[in-house]
Amino acid sequence: MIITRTPFRISFVGGGSDLREFYSKHQGAVLSTSIDKYMYISSHKYFEEDKIRAKYSITETVDNIDDLKHDIIREALKMVNIRGGVEVSSIADIPAGTGMGSSSAFTVGLLHNLNAIKREYASKEMLANSACRMEIDVLKEPIGKQDQYAAAYGGLNIFRFNADETVTVEPLHLKKEVYKELQDNLVLFYIGNARKASDILVEQKANIAYADKVSVLKDMVSLVDVLKDVLYKGTLDEFGLLLHQNWMLKQRLASKISNDYVEDLYQLGIRNGATGGKLLGAGGGGFILFYCPKEKQANFIKAMPVRHFEFKFDQEGTKLIYFGDEWA
Repeated sequence: MIITRTPFRISFVGGGSDLREFYSKHQGAVLSTSIDKYMYISSHKYFEEDKIRAKYSITETVDNIDDLKHDIIREALKMVNIRGGVEVSSIADIPAGTGMGSSSAFTVGLLHNLNAIKREYASKEMLANSACRMEIDVLKEPIGKQDQYAAAYGGLNIFRFNADETVTVEPLHLKKEVYKELQDNLVLFYIGNARKASDILVEQKANIAYADKVSVLKDMVSLVDVLKDVLYKGTLDEFGLLLHQNWMLKQRLASKISNDYVEDLYQLGIRNGATGGKLLGAGGGGFILFYCPKEKQANFIKAMPVRHFEFKFDQEGTKLIYFGDEWA
C-alpha cells in the first residue's frame, strides 16, 4: 500500500485573482496557509490485474479506465499511464464543498500517490502544475490555481499567478513569536451548507469581463503585499482589518458569495471581539474564519451559535507517509 497525505488550505487575501480570466491580463496573487487537516489517498495492487477499483463515496470496479465515473481518478490514471491492477481510495478530515480546496488536495495527493507507484519523482511544482492542467484544462472546471499550489507546497506563502501561466511561490518566513500569535488568534467555525465552488465561480468568471469587477480584484491583489508587510512587521492588530477589507471586496464579485445567514454570523463575530474575517473558498457556506485576539476568544466562541473547529498550520505540503512492500 502507498499512502499520501495532502493538506487543505486557508486563503487570507487575493482569492479570485487566480482565475485565468484575470491573471492572463493582470498578475494575480494570493496569500494563504495550509493547515493540519488532510486528504489521505491510498493505493494498493488489485488482485485482478486487468481491473481498476476506485473507492470514495461509492465503489467502482471497471475493466476499462474510460468507464470510471470519477473524473479526477480517471484522468489521473491516464496522466500517469496506469491502466489496471490498482485500487485507489480516499479519506478526508473535512468534507468536500467547504471552502478549503478539497478537490485540488485530492488531485495533488492522487497524482503524488500514482507517481510513487511508477517510482517517478514528482516535485511540488510538477504536482501543482499537473493538477492545474487536469482540473482546469482537461476537466474544464471553472476554478483557479491557488488550491493546487497550496496543497502541493504547504506552508504560509504568497502565490503570484503570471500571464505566461507560471506561478511564483514566495514562502513567508516569520519570526517564531509572530507565527505563533497569528495561529493563536485565528478562529474557525463550521457553518454547514456545503456546495460546489463551481456554482459560484462560473458567475465570478463571467463577471471578470466587467471593468468594475476587474477593479475589485486589483484591489484584493494589492492587499497581498500590504498583509505581507504586516506579518513581517508583526503588527498583527492590522491583520483582522485587512481580512475584513478583503471580505467586503470579495462580496462584490458574485451574487452568491454571501447571504443573510453568513452576514448575521459575521456581524455577531465582530460584535463579540473579532476584528475581521471571511468566508473561506468561493462562498455560500462551509467555514468562516475570524481574527480574534486570544484573550477575547473564550467569550467570542461562546457567543457564536456554530461549531468551533480547531486547527494548526501545516508546513510540509503533500507528503508520502507510507510505502508498503507490495510496491517495492
